[in-house]
Amino acid sequence: MTGKELQELLCDKWGHSYDVQLRRTQGKIFVQVMWKYLEQASFPLTEAEYQEHLDTVANYLHAMGSVEKVQTFIQKTRERPRLGKAVSIPLDLGDRASEWLV
Repeated sequence: MTGKELQELLCDKWGHSYDVQLRRTQGKIFVQVMWKYLEQASFPLTEAEYQEHLDTVANYLHAMGSVEKVQTFIQKTRERPRLGKAVSIPLDLGDRASEWLV
């Protein structure tokens, strides 16, 4: 998956190019689909910066072996990002979790 493909997945599901963040909480790693999106006037990134950011996130997902899990979760979830509430996707990294938690 590339950053562009991730953006298309978000747009197909929710109609906007939402911000995506990787977060570590309580020893677990989550992909969070935030409530801000590229099409908002107040969005802090330019389109080029947004694409670069999504490319970085997609590269991490590849390295963690979590691309399919994230794609499936986004396609099947009934949740949607809304002000103050991100959609959190837990990543199960198994024995490799410690590599990403340092």
